[in-house]
Amino acid sequence: MSWFRRIPLWPRSLAARTAFVLIIGLVVVQTLGLGIHTLDRNDLVRVAAVRVFTFRVMSIYRDLAETPLAERANRIGHLPVPKNFTVQLSPKIDPVFATLMPTPPPIRHSILINMDSFPLPPELRPQHMRFAVDPETRREFTGLEMPDGTWLVISSHLPGPGVIQGTEFLVAFVIMTVLAAALTIWAVRRLTAPVRTLAAAAEALGRDVNAPPLPEDGPSEIAAAASAFNTMAARIRRFVEDRTLLLTAIGHDLRTPITRMRLRAEFMEDDDQRAKMLSDLDEMEAMVSATIAFGRIASPNEPVSPIDLAELLRTVLDEAGDAAPEIVENLRYEGPDHWTVRVRPQAFKRALTNIVGNAIKYGDAASVRLAPPNRPGASLRIEIADNGPGIPPSEMERVMQPFQRLETSRNRETGGVGLGLPIARDIARAHGGDLTLANRSEGGARVTLTLPA
Repeated sequence: MSWFRRIPLWPRSLAARTAFVLIIGLVVVQTLGLGIHTLDRNDLVRVAAVRVFTFRVMSIYRDLAETPLAERANRIGHLPVPKNFTVQLSPKIDPVFATLMPTPPPIRHSILINMDSFPLPPELRPQHMRFAVDPETRREFTGLEMPDGTWLVISSHLPGPGVIQGTEFLVAFVIMTVLAAALTIWAVRRLTAPVRTLAAAAEALGRDVNAPPLPEDGPSEIAAAASAFNTMAARIRRFVEDRTLLLTAIGHDLRTPITRMRLRAEFMEDDDQRAKMLSDLDEMEAMVSATIAFGRIASPNEPVSPIDLAELLRTVLDEAGDAAPEIVENLRYEGPDHWTVRVRPQAFKRALTNIVGNAIKYGDAASVRLAPPNRPGASLRIEIADNGPGIPPSEMERVMQPFQRLETSRNRETGGVGLGLPIARDIARAHGGDLTLANRSEGGARVTLTLPA
């Protein structure tokens, strides 16, 4: 089936492909049926034309054979002869038969059969017969020898049957084909609608694990597929809920001993050891909080609502500037003044804050660019660039994994926990988008966050 893909007009969707194949098959079958019908009709028309031609020839022959010889010449002028017929008498065989082509055997055979069936007394039957055809004028010449030896030569143009039965037949054929094609398209769209519904449900489940289930109705195969999808979604939902509950319980249980250790550390007499202990406890608490937040990303409870994305980006930059006044001049926004999108506001703000925070931490700058979609179906892009050393290409995938950091020290102020980018990417994917990393040619790294339009 791979050769189908090389067809220029081969459609991409299942419904379009099915309708295309069915309509092409319908046209082929209709055309073959029309061809077979036309061939049969042509045979009938030819037989009928030969019968009419023979009846007229024999009627003229009988009329002249029963007319006295002296009156035949005058009688020819009064015969009811059709316009395409010519009748002449000759005392002998017309030499034209020697110069013309013989009549095709099927036509000659049909003429002879019809002549034999014509009611004529035995004494008036032709003594000899000759048949010829002029290929240039397409006229049939028939020579009949009368009982008195005179030859009657009749020529006529036998009209051949048309390819189709007139414009009415062609119009009816086109109307039938169009109606059948419309019915086919309607039926295919109806039958493939559950496939589109299933794809939309899978996309919704990828964005929100709590998306509503599919209706389990329709044909048995569709209902079975919807039931299997709902079962899969329920299992995924239970798994995510169990993981979230587990992380929440662990975080809750760990905070209690951390608090006790912090109180005990306050009573340590050695100031250096007390400071180191409190620093370790702060790092542990930060890691627990970040881990719990990372686990809750997969189970969003925040509703989706419209927000002004341009205003949100400027707010994130303003908050970053308030936290680090010394780099305010290195925080820039480029893009439209307003652009509305539907997201989970708090979660999405957290993703942007993580990315901007990384840019400031490692590159002392954050240039944010909002690029709206430039064509239907394109994605909205948010690019955040810094002036840092960039990321080695071999490390780009690793830094997107949880708890992975390029800065290898244990200093939380310089290295962080290693969950900023993974959380931002999970939030982007939960909204149907993605997050990618790249190095800029002028130096520094660029984080690109995409959202469906």
